[in-house]
Amino acid sequence: MLRVVSAGFVECLPSPGVEDGDINVAVTVHPVVSLPGTPATALATSIPVAVVDAIAGIDHHAFDIDPDASDTAAFSDRYGWPGDRCANTIVVAGKRGDAVTYAACVVLASCRLDVNRAVKKTLDVRKASFAAAGEATSRTGMEFGAVTPFGLPADWPILVDHRVVATEVVVVGAGARAAKLVVAGSAIATLPTARVITDLGLPR
Repeated sequence: MLRVVSAGFVECLPSPGVEDGDINVAVTVHPVVSLPGTPATALATSIPVAVVDAIAGIDHHAFDIDPDASDTAAFSDRYGWPGDRCANTIVVAGKRGDAVTYAACVVLASCRLDVNRAVKKTLDVRKASFAAAGEATSRTGMEFGAVTPFGLPADWPILVDHRVVATEVVVVGAGARAAKLVVAGSAIATLPTARVITDLGLPR
């Protein structure tokens, strides 16, 4: 028997008439999502207005989470999402001379960002590195560890690994650590400044 325990999740329960003492029942939680689902505007959590505006025209499902479980590994353990269905949005800074280019890179959690080759080549910079936490939060208006590809500065390139685009549904940040968004991976590639890059992420 299944019952909804939070937005987007179900819990396995003993069948009716089965007493707890009769059988050991392993209770597990699995992601179950249908798009479109709960809109971002219905969240108990307050997320950045830019994120709400950017996601409004895209089929999505939003849900509240424990902010202490926002980081990908903790989120996967807590809510049962595998790494190949979680996408991290990583802010990078590329430099060529005195010019600095900020970009967001979207890769599956089962991959690592190829910042030294793929990012440098795509941004055409001499050096690329992960942006410091303070830079990432101040420039995006989002909480650290909750950056999402939706609602970023309009002039930022959004580099999306081809594996993300090929994934039917992925969970991404919502701009606030107490929420997540689920979208079709291909939806991220429709953002105005998005570019799909083959092997932007490399399998761990």
